[in-house]
Amino acid sequence: MEDEGKVSAYSAAEDADEEIWCLKRVGKTSDWLRLFEDTEVTLGRAFNVTYQLLSPSCPLMISRQHCLFKQNEDGQWTVTDKKSLNGVWVNGERIAAERAWPLSAGDSVRLGVPVEGVRVEFEYELVRDTSQAVGPFLLPATAAARVKKTKRKLEGAGPDSESRAKLYRCEEGSEGRPCPPAQTPPREAPGPSVPPTGPSPPPTGPRLSLSPAHPRHHGDSDSSSLSPARLCHHSDSRQALGGHAQQNPVGQQERLEEPLQSEEVDKSQEEEQLKKQLEEALQEQRKVMEELKCSRQGFEEILQAKDKELEVTKEEKEQARAQKNEVVIQMTDVLENELQCIICSELFMEAVTLSCAHSFCLHCIGAWRKRSKALSHLQTGYPVPDALAGAG
Repeated sequence: MEDEGKVSAYSAAEDADEEIWCLKRVGKTSDWLRLFEDTEVTLGRAFNVTYQLLSPSCPLMISRQHCLFKQNEDGQWTVTDKKSLNGVWVNGERIAAERAWPLSAGDSVRLGVPVEGVRVEFEYELVRDTSQAVGPFLLPATAAARVKKTKRKLEGAGPDSESRAKLYRCEEGSEGRPCPPAQTPPREAPGPSVPPTGPSPPPTGPRLSLSPAHPRHHGDSDSSSLSPARLCHHSDSRQALGGHAQQNPVGQQERLEEPLQSEEVDKSQEEEQLKKQLEEALQEQRKVMEELKCSRQGFEEILQAKDKELEVTKEEKEQARAQKNEVVIQMTDVLENELQCIICSELFMEAVTLSCAHSFCLHCIGAWRKRSKALSHLQTGYPVPDALAGAG
């Protein structure tokens, strides 16, 4: 059973005797590619191409969009290189990118280059034959369009949506309780508690019995119903209670000021500790800076010494080069002056030194002697010997 998104090229042919164009794969009886008329046939390793080509030996041999086959207005098939990495080769010649190259029946189309001396994997030949003859060897064409997967969107994820915990979600048939409203009490700035400024409550103490010795009658005054002794005791107790009430706010204020003073002391101690830590950190930083400065000076001294050594070596090299040139010049002078034959003006070949301490080439001095003897015979009128005549 064929996969979805694939169509058999042989089944698409209406007539078995109809002639169709196809790319015959060289050296194989399968994976032939049919070229559909009036359709752009694309080749590559991507999914959105007509024929997907995957190389098992070199996955990057075929580009995603490698090439395109299309018929021009005259009905001739053309191939276009879609800027592939390893190129398209027609009859052994690489074609230019983004340019339609005309093809004829029998042309060789090669995709990619050989790897490690192995023959090219994707090599085709453009042929035209009946669909019945080439149908069993054709490769199914892949679908050009892929189904895009849509992303799931979260519903109710906006800022206005009311997100509730699972514990408080109300569903049918569940006994969930409603989510309690969030109540955040207003925050107040912390500070020392201040005693209320209103009138102080009456002091608690022993109650005074002001009941009269005699029953009160309507219209009688309080002073008439109290005895002078009781009135004096009542006034003394009032004065004592008033003094105690006046002393209470002072004690409360002192009790409130004590934690404040302790907090101030703690803060001052913390500030002193922070100052000490800051001073220690500054001292450590200064030490590190001094160490870096010393190391920098040491590196600079090393660099200066290296520069001096390089200069010295450079001067020594220049001196050695000059001495070498002088030696070469002297040797050339010696060769020109001492090891050069006067007769032929060349270096000695089988040098011979005469009794006069002059050196000559053996051949040159022999020839010169023969010529000189012949000249002497001619001057004197004696016949020249055959040996000397040949030498002359």
